[in-house]
Amino acid sequence: METKAKISDFDDLSYNPFTAMGDKGGENVILDFYPQLASLRQASPIFGGDIRNAFGLASDLTLEGVRSVALLSHQLVSQAMGDTKRFSNRFYNHNLGKMFGRSVTTMDDPEHLRFRRIFQSAFSPRMTAKWGEEIIPRIINRLIDRFESQGHVELVSEFTLHFPFHFIHELMGLPDEDREIFHKLAFGQIAIVFDTEHGIDAIGKLRTYLIDIVADRRKNPRGEDFISVIATAKIDGERLPDEVVISFLRQLMNAGGDTSYHGFSNVICALLTHPDQLDRVKRDQSLAAKAIEEGLRWNCPVPMVARTTTEDVEIDGITIHPGDHVAIMLAAANRDEMVFDRPDIFDLDRGSRNHAAFGFGPHICIGQHLARLEMQRALVLLLERFPKLRIDERYPAPVISGFSLRGHKALYVRFD
Repeated sequence: METKAKISDFDDLSYNPFTAMGDKGGENVILDFYPQLASLRQASPIFGGDIRNAFGLASDLTLEGVRSVALLSHQLVSQAMGDTKRFSNRFYNHNLGKMFGRSVTTMDDPEHLRFRRIFQSAFSPRMTAKWGEEIIPRIINRLIDRFESQGHVELVSEFTLHFPFHFIHELMGLPDEDREIFHKLAFGQIAIVFDTEHGIDAIGKLRTYLIDIVADRRKNPRGEDFISVIATAKIDGERLPDEVVISFLRQLMNAGGDTSYHGFSNVICALLTHPDQLDRVKRDQSLAAKAIEEGLRWNCPVPMVARTTTEDVEIDGITIHPGDHVAIMLAAANRDEMVFDRPDIFDLDRGSRNHAAFGFGPHICIGQHLARLEMQRALVLLLERFPKLRIDERYPAPVISGFSLRGHKALYVRFD
C-alpha cells in the first residue's frame, strides 16, 4: 500500500527562494563580469584570494576561515578537473555536503566511480530519448498554452523558471499538489551559502519528504519509474545506502533544474539580442543545437565549481595547500582568448563544443545530455509556436546578472 509523503513549506511563508540569491545574497549587482575576469586572467592564470571578494561580494558563509584561490584560464580549468589525483572533490563537504548530504559530487574515485555508474545508468539513451519524445514536449507545450493567447509574456516567470523543474517533478513521479512547495524547497537549498536559516529550513524539509518517498518506492516499486530504479539499484548485491540515494535526488533538482533554467534563459537572450542569428535558427531548426552550445559558452549559467588539492601544488608562483578552496572559474575559461577567437561575441558559426559549462573530466555533469535535450526541445517548440518571437521593447532590455548562478530576473518578449 502506497504511503503518502507529506511536504512542508518554509516556516517563513514570505520567503522567496527564487530571488534570494540576487537580493539577500547581493548578486544582482554582478552584471557583465567578463571584462574583469579577462583582466585578472591576463595578469595571471591564477588569482590568489577569494574571487568573490574581488567583485565586491561577501565570502561564502560555509567557507569561513578557509584560504581561497581561483583558476582562470581554460588550460588550468581543464587540467585541474581532469587531474583527480591532485585535485579532490572532497572540498564540497563544506557546502554541497551540507546542502545535499553524501553526494557523488563530494566523492573521489574509486567511491565516486562506483556510485556514478549506477546513477548514469538511469540516464540511458533509451530513457533519455523517451523523455525527449514524450514528457519534455508535453511539459513545454502545457506551459506555453497558458500564455499563448496573450501575444506577449515575461518569459522567465512564466516559462524558463518552470519547465526544467516540472520535468524533474514529473520524472520523479511526485504528486501534482506538491509541485509548488517542492520547487521552492529545491531552490531554497542553495541559500545555505548566504542565508543559513532559510537554507537549513529547506534542506531539512526536503530531506524528510524524500526519505518517505524513497522508502515507499522501495516497498512499492513502479517499474521504470525514475526513483524506483535508483531506490532499488544494487551494488555487489546490496541496495544503495539511503543517504546516497536521497543526496542524489536532492542534488538532481538543482543540478538539473538550475542549469537548464539559467542556461536556457541565457541562450534565448543571446538569440533575441542577436536577431540575425535568431532568424537563422527559425529557418533551420538543426542550428538549435549550436545555439545551445554557444549560448552556454557565451554566458555560463554556473560560473564556477570547487576543488581542493591532495598535495602542495604551485601555479605561477602561488602554492595551493591541501584544504584550500580552489575556485575553478568555468565562466573565465569559456571566454579565454587563447582558446576562443573573439570570445565575447555570440557566434553560431563558432563550431566548438570545447566549452566548460558542464565541466571536464570524470566529474563532468551526469545529466549533460539530458540538459542539452531539454533546452533544444524548448527552443525548437518555442520558435515553432511563436515564429514572430522578439524582444518586447516596451520593457527594459534583458539583463544577465549573478555570480554563483547567472541568469535573468526578467525577459520580456512579444510574439503577436
